[in-house]
Amino acid sequence: MTDYPRDMCGYGPRPPEANWPDGARTAVQFVINYEEGGENCVLHGDSASEAFLSEIVGAQAIEGARHMNMESLYEYGSRAGFWRLHRIFTEFGLPVTVFGVAMALARNPGAVAAMQEAGWEIASHGYRWVDYQHVDEATERAHMAKAIEIHEQVTGERPSGWYLGRCSPNSHRLVAEDGGFVYNADSYADDVPYWDRSCGKPQLMVPYTLDANDMRFATAQGFNTGAQFYRYLKDTFKTLHAEGGRMMSVGLHCRLAGRPGRAAAVRKFLKYISSQEDVWVATRLDIAIHWRAQHPAEETGQ
Repeated sequence: MTDYPRDMCGYGPRPPEANWPDGARTAVQFVINYEEGGENCVLHGDSASEAFLSEIVGAQAIEGARHMNMESLYEYGSRAGFWRLHRIFTEFGLPVTVFGVAMALARNPGAVAAMQEAGWEIASHGYRWVDYQHVDEATERAHMAKAIEIHEQVTGERPSGWYLGRCSPNSHRLVAEDGGFVYNADSYADDVPYWDRSCGKPQLMVPYTLDANDMRFATAQGFNTGAQFYRYLKDTFKTLHAEGGRMMSVGLHCRLAGRPGRAAAVRKFLKYISSQEDVWVATRLDIAIHWRAQHPAEETGQ
C-alpha cells in the first residue's frame, strides 16, 4: 500500500486555514468553458462528429461525415451564448476564468478581445476539445505544446492555468514536466487547493467541479430547469459558507448556460452571491496565487 499512487486521505478532518482575503469565509469562482470550434468534427481532421455535451443528449458520433445539427448547436455557443454570459458577468462586474480551447479561441478573436477587455483570466483548456484518455503520450505532449503556442499567439501571453478536462493517465505528469503553470485544475478531489506530489515535483491543484456545472443539463439525471440549477448552486454555497474556509467552483458552457432560460438562472445566482457577506469572488489564478503564498509547497507535507 505504500506504493499506491493515489492520496485517499488529503487534509483529513481539518483542512488548513484558507485565510481568504479580507476575512472572507468562502471563495467563489466562475468558469466559462470556451470550446466551440475545437470539438470533434471531420472539418478538424477528426474521424467522426462530436457527441458530447449538447442539447442532443445521448448523441452518437457520425463516422466520416459532418453532423450539421451538432455543429450548429456548438456554433450557438460562440455566436450567441458567449455574448449573453459576457453581458451578464460584466453587468455584475464579477471576475471569470475562461477555460479556453486553443483551436476555439483562434477562431473567434472578437470573443478573446472581449474576455481581455473584461479583465478575465484565460486559462488553457488544451489544444482540442476531445477525449485524451486513449491518445498516445507523444501526441498529447505535442498538443500541449501547440495549445500553449496558439494561446500565446491569440492572447499575447502564456496561460497560467491548465485544465484539459477529458485527460489521460499521462496528463498530470505532462503538466508537471512542463513546469510553466501556476496551477492545474484537472482534479475534483477537494473543496480547497492542494499540492500533488505524485509526478516527481509538487504542482498546485485547484479543483474544479462537475456537479455545480451546467453540463448536468446535457446528461442523464441532470438539471431540467434553470430553477433546479439555481437551487443547487445556492445550496452548495450555503453549505460551504457555513463550513467556512472553502472554495466553490461553478462551471458554465457558452452553448449550455448561454441559452436564455438557463442564463436567467445564472443571472439570479450572480445577484444572490453579490448580496452575500464575507465572500471573495475571484479567478482561479487569484486563488492559486493566494494559496501559494499561504501554503507554499515546501512548508506543507500534504
